Amino acid sequence: MKKRFLLLIFGLVLTLGGEAQATARVDIYGPGQNIVNLALAAPIKGPQVQAANMGAELQKLVEQNLSFLPFMRLTDPRAVLSGVLLAGYEPPNLDFKRFQLAGSDIVVTTFWPDGDSGTRPVQIRAFETNTGGRLFGKEYTKVSAKDLPEVADRFCADLLEALTGDGSFFRSTLAFVKKNGKLSANVWLVKPTGRDLRQVTNIPGEAMSPAWSPDGRFVVFAHIDEKSHSLGVWDRSSGKVQRIRFPGNVVIGPAFMPDNKVAVALSNGKYPVIFQLNHVFQKERILEQDSSINVSPTFDKTGTKMAFTSSRLGGPQIFLKDLRGGSVTRVSKNGTYNTEANLSPDGTLVVYSRMTDFGHRIFVQDMLTGMERQITFGPGSDEQPAFCGDSYFISFSSSRGGSRGIYLTTRHGGDAKQVPTGGGPAFFPRWGMPGAQK
Repeated sequence: MKKRFLLLIFGLVLTLGGEAQATARVDIYGPGQNIVNLALAAPIKGPQVQAANMGAELQKLVEQNLSFLPFMRLTDPRAVLSGVLLAGYEPPNLDFKRFQLAGSDIVVTTFWPDGDSGTRPVQIRAFETNTGGRLFGKEYTKVSAKDLPEVADRFCADLLEALTGDGSFFRSTLAFVKKNGKLSANVWLVKPTGRDLRQVTNIPGEAMSPAWSPDGRFVVFAHIDEKSHSLGVWDRSSGKVQRIRFPGNVVIGPAFMPDNKVAVALSNGKYPVIFQLNHVFQKERILEQDSSINVSPTFDKTGTKMAFTSSRLGGPQIFLKDLRGGSVTRVSKNGTYNTEANLSPDGTLVVYSRMTDFGHRIFVQDMLTGMERQITFGPGSDEQPAFCGDSYFISFSSSRGGSRGIYLTTRHGGDAKQVPTGGGPAFFPRWGMPGAQK
């Protein structure tokens, strides 16, 4: 019902036509990542009549969103000769030349045909400036002031998908753990841009290592209280939390598999064993076991590859298991202490944390080329990395700001951007797409 309501309110009900389709693509995955210069034309409700109410607020939210894209550079409106207030929002009344001269590759226009106060439709289009070709155009119906953040996220997801082929970043929600005392930590959610921050568990003890289900309904986590270890399960549809106990076992690093089953390491005082649980969270089969520590399973989107941490060679190292044939390959070949593996959904990269002389740092191993790249350099200590569904963005926790916080970078590294989480130490960020829930 909720999904149907959102589609009614925000539904992308109209693909706006008229001009030639553009074919712009940005390769964010290759080593030579290019920069896209994007201009935002002033939102209008008529020829050269600026939309200064909801139009201005939506423009601000879009700018904030796009600032999280490291390959995106927004054109300063002051650099556009004759300004960004236009006579029209589409050709032939859209002057592309002024944006070309300002160095813009793309221009975005926003039109509020019935004004921008109350509840109104808004149309947004993106064009290539050199050809005039349209990347896409959408209409969002029945938009009110409270809906603007959702509209901004939907537009930015559509734009990102048009440019790169994947809009997962703006459709995702991070689950993470926030501590507020000794043996006291709960699961929180937040958009990667910092919006929609909320606490979803409130139980005594300490939550660790949250992970989303592929269908967006559940978050599982390890939970410790004064009496026991358990597997915590938060159900988004009901808002309730259940705890599944495995008597005598320590619960370590749960993760969902693509079929919505859970993998988790359990230890009864001996070496941890990675189990697959069924849909009611009972032991179903062993995924990895030997006379060593085996923890932190993580999977690609096909469910045929599992990265994990093992002490089978002495210190902790990262390994990859082919779940079809059973072969195990060592991933981390440098350093003596590599942990917290996370496998990219496309199965080509493994990101992990390494203990160095300067603190923990994040590294990415390319399984196709065999090349390893260090993507964080401090200050502080960088740990608990995780891939977004696009296999491009990476979240991690870091003490670089003094208190432990959540940060974003990419598979190529670059300047890390902090996710606002409302203060207090924050750990274990993990990506999910709750909008996928049926």
